[in-house]
Amino acid sequence: MHTSTKKWLFEKLSSLILIPFMVWFLINFVKIYDNDYQQIVEFFSEQPSKILFSVFIVIAYFFSALKITEIFEDYISNDKIKNVANKLLNIFAILIPLITIIGILKL
Repeated sequence: MHTSTKKWLFEKLSSLILIPFMVWFLINFVKIYDNDYQQIVEFFSEQPSKILFSVFIVIAYFFSALKITEIFEDYISNDKIKNVANKLLNIFAILIPLITIIGILKL
């Protein structure tokens, strides 16, 4: 299978998986929006919320990295700059969710 076909399939699959997580997040965001800090910490301290939010963050960053890579392919013509941009994007797409998940797990 060609790499662009794999990328397209991963984009479609991750977007489908992301939909229920986005609905869950939006519903809970509306519920905790006016709460104070302690109630928000309690929400993210509960086991189902930790796991669901962690999976949501990983899938969201995976999806956004795929889409941004596509933008790099379209708009950056220099291969060296494109490769550096893609490598930096992949590093940040791993580090930021990892730091977020570690922070949530410490609550």
